[in-house]
Amino acid sequence: MAHMSDIAVARGTRGVSGYVLRQAEPEDLPGARSVMLDTVHRDFGHGYLPRWHSDIIDLESYYLAPEDNALFVAVRDGVVAATAGVRGQTPVSPPHPIEVASRFEEGRTATLYRVYVRPKHRRQGLAGALVDTCLAFIAGRDRYSGVYLHTDARTPGAVEFWSKRGEVLFDERTSPDRMSTETRDEPFQTVHFSLDIPR
Repeated sequence: MAHMSDIAVARGTRGVSGYVLRQAEPEDLPGARSVMLDTVHRDFGHGYLPRWHSDIIDLESYYLAPEDNALFVAVRDGVVAATAGVRGQTPVSPPHPIEVASRFEEGRTATLYRVYVRPKHRRQGLAGALVDTCLAFIAGRDRYSGVYLHTDARTPGAVEFWSKRGEVLFDERTSPDRMSTETRDEPFQTVHFSLDIPR
């Protein structure tokens, strides 16, 4: 069986020129963290919020240490240009809507996190390649039976991108009266998705 880093490069670089896609190593973490923090400041407009973004500060514990978790990066000229992470985490209600939480099997859900691309590297196919790499990783783990993610609709192109890849489970922009009081006060415009695991 091929090593996951080899799978990441082989799958990820299809249609992506000039970048190396790989499973993150400890030396990639400062660059990955920079991509993530820049994104929450620039695209989300609220910056780092410890309650929701603690994984960004402690990438090693959240993504590198657990066997069924992973962080992938796209690197060009030694600089991390994009990120995507996988965590074994089932959505729960609250804070997520019950319509979302009820769709997933407890303990057997892979959640995609931090699929972020620096602005000058967008429209190169990096996000799609990284997601494909994440899904290949998930497919190689017996633990997982479903894939969940949520995105902030204010991220440029995010809802359109995920809508082509998965099913919208719940859009908090169009159902504000059904949001939990816990999420209502948070500065997000969240759309929840389910993706298929490739077989």
